[in-house]
Amino acid sequence: MKVYIGILLACLLPLGVVAQTVQLARNGHTPDTNVSQTRSLTLAERHVLPLFGEMGKTSAQIDEEIRFLSECDKMFASRDEASTFFATRGWEYLQEGQLDTATYRFNLAYLLNDKNIDAYWGLGVVCYQKDKLVDAERMLRRGVDLSPDNVALLVDLSTVELKHYALVSEVEDLNEADRVLKHAAVLDSTYAQTYYNLALIEYYRGNFDKSWEHLHNGRKLNFSLINLQFVDLLREKLPDPQGFFK
Repeated sequence: MKVYIGILLACLLPLGVVAQTVQLARNGHTPDTNVSQTRSLTLAERHVLPLFGEMGKTSAQIDEEIRFLSECDKMFASRDEASTFFATRGWEYLQEGQLDTATYRFNLAYLLNDKNIDAYWGLGVVCYQKDKLVDAERMLRRGVDLSPDNVALLVDLSTVELKHYALVSEVEDLNEADRVLKHAAVLDSTYAQTYYNLALIEYYRGNFDKSWEHLHNGRKLNFSLINLQFVDLLREKLPDPQGFFK
């Protein structure tokens, strides 16, 4: 299951794709990350907000949740098992691009087990896909709080930080991404995306020698993840010191 999630996130969170982040920054795109509402939301609207919008529950919502939990208690051996089932469905819908349906499934996984890391991880990916980066970071951090040594999750959190930096140029995002990635590298020195993201950080900082160093570290671990557009951007700043990319 974890391998499947890792492969899926590698496809959905390619923030080694620096061209994408640079383009968004140039377009001046500002994501709408505000999930608060000034009116009472319908159940259907709450279903597609992360963690049901994290607002006070209506009586209709409470009744619906009681019925749902009761049905799950009949169908599954435990609520943990049911939570895993709905999280798995969430990943499948996410891979198909059905983001609202995926959100609802991850919400149900959370309702069944609020310690299910995949619920927060999946919601973070959905928010990232919707350019709701503040919400994406918040969801992923909830997952990291539960699993602080999960390298893939840490790297995905850094991915969100890097995209946010590309949009608003807040140094805190870059520093936090750097801190998270260095922790991830200590935990597992073989996870290639860690080094690709570190290469992007050093590119933003203007440390092109270090950027090349990290990029080559990632290349040696998994060449398939390399972004040739980023390589071209880096070569414009400094030719490859190792002469691999000519």
